[in-house]
Formats: sequence, structure tokens, C-alpha cells
Amino acid sequence: MKFFRAGFFQDMTRCLGRLIAAGMLWAAIAPKAGAETLAATVERWGLLGSWAVDCAARPDRDKGALLTYEIRKDGRVMYRRNFGDAKDENEVVSATVNAEGLLNVMVYFPSLHQAREFGLLLAKDGSLRAIYNRSERGEYTIRDGKFVATGAPTPIQQRCD
Repeated sequence: MKFFRAGFFQDMTRCLGRLIAAGMLWAAIAPKAGAETLAATVERWGLLGSWAVDCAARPDRDKGALLTYEIRKDGRVMYRRNFGDAKDENEVVSATVNAEGLLNVMVYFPSLHQAREFGLLLAKDGSLRAIYNRSERGEYTIRDGKFVATGAPTPIQQRCD
């Protein structure tokens, strides 16, 4: 009894070749799709642009930095901080929105050699407030909308654009 028709192995080889090619194409496209999804998330949520406690004041480390989120031409989402005397630029590596509307953002800071995760809440009036900020080891600087060190509430930020 003959189980395989003539050319069965050739057909299987071609099919396997197509699957491998499709997998390689998916692998090449997937990182770009993820970046587009990240960009779409922050854009839809309303994060893009510049934010500060007082947009009229010069950026200052103690009185308030100017924080800017932007999408680069290559699709990467960047987070720029202007402290007046110092500036840096860091890549947003993930962003998700939870059921309560909190935007959970993870940013990689090369200067700190770590990623930090923070949760942002957008109020109905368009203002922004940090609800939490923690290291990748789970060490909080902001928890439940308050600075851990002082217990003071995080300041409300306004869009400066």
C-alpha cells in the first residue's frame, strides 16, 4: 500500500519554506508594529506634548521641570526632561492604559542604568498628575499620588503647547 503520492516530500519542503519565510517576515515587522502600538497608545491617551507645573516659569530642578513626550519619525516615543541646568532624553519602552484610565508608562534612563515605571492620570480639565513612580526593583518615589519621602501630594501639571 502506498501512503504518499509522488512529490509529497517536495510539496512539504516548499510548504515548510513558505512558513519559514512568513515567520522571518513577521519577525522583521513585529518590532515596528509594537512601536506603532506604543505611539498610538500615548497619542490616543493624550500624553504627547510638553507638561509643567507652571508653563510660564523657566524650567528648574526644584521649582518644576518641563517634561515633553514626542513621537520620532522612526516611531519611537521619547521622553525629554528639561531641568534648566540639565536636560536629558529617554525612550519610552511601553505604555498601557488600565481600566481606570491610568496610563502606565515605562521609560528607560541610560544615565541611571535602569527603567522606571510611572502611572499618570489625566483629569477632565486636561491636567496631568503622577500617581506612582517606581524603579524596576519596585522602589517607589511616588505612591498613591504622594511623594514617599515627604508625604506631599504630587503637583498638577498643565499642557504647555
